[in-house]
Amino acid sequence: MDFPPVEESLDDGLLAAGGDLSGKRLLNAYCNGIFPWYSEFSPILWYSPPVRCIFRPDSFITSHSLMLKLKNNNFTFSLDKEFESVIKACASVKRKGESGTWILPEMIDAYTALHKSGYAHSVEVWDKGKLAGGLYGVSLGRAFFGESMFHKVTDASKAALHYLCNTLQRQNFNFIDAQNETGHLLSLGAVTMSRTEYLKMLGQTLSYPTIRGNWKNLQSQ
Repeated sequence: MDFPPVEESLDDGLLAAGGDLSGKRLLNAYCNGIFPWYSEFSPILWYSPPVRCIFRPDSFITSHSLMLKLKNNNFTFSLDKEFESVIKACASVKRKGESGTWILPEMIDAYTALHKSGYAHSVEVWDKGKLAGGLYGVSLGRAFFGESMFHKVTDASKAALHYLCNTLQRQNFNFIDAQNETGHLLSLGAVTMSRTEYLKMLGQTLSYPTIRGNWKNLQSQ
């Protein structure tokens, strides 16, 4: 399935339906500013929203409570250590105001395959040796396409994003794609831009080589 031009998307960003979640199709989607997002009883839906939400790696806003926890070393961090545990936790953790999950078993399988091929990555946050939070996404060029994050301990998902921003800043990444804006993301330092601006920036960042493979060697000291 070839994707139609993103300008043909509906007002909510819906662009196409159908196809599969093969690695080739997923990477092609990300390279064109498109991502999958659907529920259990619908076909695979592909989106390219007219307004995009992103983080610059140096723009994360650290709350006072998170700053204290980081200063006191409440959390420890790892990269690509427990990818499958992170994506399954993102799928299973209940979220306020939501029922069910869009991270279906076939999504877990597809992104785990991308992880094994070196394109999808996870951040793990540990508290007293237990997985307390984390996030996962896909990396191409100097962009990280965030998919989901979770926490079992207060501030653990924010800590994961803080750690990711610091890691990507050291690697000269241009942005983290947060897809659709929310008040929560904006409160953490995210900004919005038009799809036209986003696609221009995406094209520029994809001209750089992708850091493939396990990211454990990128861990902060």
